[in-house]
Amino acid sequence: MRIIIAGAGEVGTHLAKLLSSESHDIVLLDQDRERFKQDVASFDIMTMVGSATSLNDLTEAGVKKCDLFVAVTPEESANINSCMLASFLGAKKTFARIDNYEYLLPKNAEVFQKLGVHAMFYPEMLAAKEIVSAIRHPWARLWFQLCGGEMVLVGVKVRENAFIVNKYLSELNADQKKYHVVAIKRNNITIIPNGSHQILANDLLFFAVTKDHVNEIPKITGKKMFEVKNLMIMGGGRIAIRTTQYLPDNIRIKLLEPAMDKCQKLAEKVPSNVTIYHEDGRNTDFLIQEGIEEMDAFVALTGSPEVNILSCMAAKRFGVQRTVAEIENMDYIPMAESFDIGAVINKKIIAASNIFRFLLDADVSSAKRLSFADAVVAEMVVREDARITKKPVKSLNLPASITLGGLIRDGKAMMIDGETLIQANDHVVVFCLDDALKNAEKLFG
Repeated sequence: MRIIIAGAGEVGTHLAKLLSSESHDIVLLDQDRERFKQDVASFDIMTMVGSATSLNDLTEAGVKKCDLFVAVTPEESANINSCMLASFLGAKKTFARIDNYEYLLPKNAEVFQKLGVHAMFYPEMLAAKEIVSAIRHPWARLWFQLCGGEMVLVGVKVRENAFIVNKYLSELNADQKKYHVVAIKRNNITIIPNGSHQILANDLLFFAVTKDHVNEIPKITGKKMFEVKNLMIMGGGRIAIRTTQYLPDNIRIKLLEPAMDKCQKLAEKVPSNVTIYHEDGRNTDFLIQEGIEEMDAFVALTGSPEVNILSCMAAKRFGVQRTVAEIENMDYIPMAESFDIGAVINKKIIAASNIFRFLLDADVSSAKRLSFADAVVAEMVVREDARITKKPVKSLNLPASITLGGLIRDGKAMMIDGETLIQANDHVVVFCLDDALKNAEKLFG
């Protein structure tokens, strides 16, 4: 597949490296030669200096034979215009990064489709929604709804006092109709487990579970369910603004921003349940004065991953139960996990999740790359005569790097076991390691 990525910033470069590992023909296009990262040279990526809104440059980049054109430059208008031009010149699918959520409304999305902009994503809005999910489910490291919310992927770090500690998965068979442990993250290694795997304290477990049984998960993993009523946010950027707008208005929010001009603008954009402070969140005396010890959750959204990690660590020491950090440097994510930071927000991973499903031949309703694991979860729709419908699951000889979490059939959620015979039009939750999604896709085609 030929893919052109316009914009060699952090998101574009990350996508190019990610997609090149799957043997795609990648062209990374940018006007500024200096934006091409040195580490791109070690990947199978073609770089080209040129403008995404130039017909000549797009033609030279090979847009006429392009299967997917992705525009992720810093300029929204350039992204939209370049997608329109790429589509006009022959690109099969186009994908634009935007900054205006109104473009995503169904009535407007249809207009853009006709203009040749086939899909759009607003990373800051998606990041805010992930933060809201983390605040609504503070006991979980990950909460990702699939199949219209009928099935949920939940990531939980197992406490030492948990019911399931030291048990083998085969011992949990009686509960397999309620949930399925689809992966174990242990010592920075992601395992697709089978019945012989033992659960250890401090494992990060990923469960596929139906919405009717999701409350079973905190019980067996040693977690206590609680409601966030007091929240402190450090950093007043676009993600913070969207987060305050999406959270329930019964949550009392304290937002810290060191730049006075930003504080003045924030006052016009955030809801009435938000109190804005012109203050640096690294000021420990101020945090104590403003009741950090009474906060249920702390969210760090500054432009510095180091500051965000350290701030969440400090909040933990003050007794804050739930912390969330924006960490754009991929190398820091394992560090955040080792420091027990609850949830990580990374716009590059969010972008990859949204774009990835456009690359698959199978029908994929949703897909997500996981911050804390080198893995992907996807909701795939089974086609007529697909290979996966020919035998019960136990006879499919699935690769060790792939597991099936559950399915939706005729609107009803159910877990999958060895005897399950998957049928056409089933929506199946597939969990696999990063390099195995193409193999999983072949089963559904």
